[in-house]
Amino acid sequence: MIDIHTHILPSLDDGAGTMEESIELCRIAADDGTKTIVATPHSKDGVYEAKRDEILKMVETLNLKLKENQIDIEILPGSELHINEGLVGSIKSGEVLTINNGGRFILLELPFLFIPSGIDKFIFNLKINGIITIIAHTERITAFQKNPEIVAQLVKSGTLIQVTAHSLTGNFGARERKYTERLLKDKLVHFIASDVHSLNGRPPILSKAVERAARIIGEEEAKALVCHNPEQIINGLDIN
Repeated sequence: MIDIHTHILPSLDDGAGTMEESIELCRIAADDGTKTIVATPHSKDGVYEAKRDEILKMVETLNLKLKENQIDIEILPGSELHINEGLVGSIKSGEVLTINNGGRFILLELPFLFIPSGIDKFIFNLKINGIITIIAHTERITAFQKNPEIVAQLVKSGTLIQVTAHSLTGNFGARERKYTERLLKDKLVHFIASDVHSLNGRPPILSKAVERAARIIGEEEAKALVCHNPEQIINGLDIN
């Protein structure tokens, strides 16, 4: 499996606090069947400003530590970005990291309580510049829960949707679980990811969510959300 949304790097944001915690999180992920993790620390959100060089250096360091500890998992670079006027330029210049530093796919975090005005135009502008948006933890955004047709419209225009494993297994509550199930039934989900932050809060377990998804959309489609689809985007390819 491939996990495309994680806060696995130590001391860069509100995720893992130490290298020891990062290593243990990776051990848990590997034991669960994950082979590749995209590290996506918060960047350009006004609170956390993980820089490109910091992320790349920490990814390299963590990969070395994983080899030393004989943990069979690979860390790839990325970031979780927020809406800002200069985002296209920041991506084009390489100032901020896309998924696997490929320059094509970004993980975009929206506010939980409202949908920014003109979000469709913002995402379209990214698209015409060759940048495809993946909306992070879509199922936890209250405005989407209240207006689910907006997600369908965004997907129709080429936006990709990531949901969180813990939402599907009910760890975030019944509302998030039911909405995630609805998104799956409506064929509006492209990725299941852990959005792991810590050992206590949200461990990187994907398998349980895949099992639940399989009951809704079938085993083959459920596995694609953690295998085929993420493999395509880390290689810069369209999902087909």
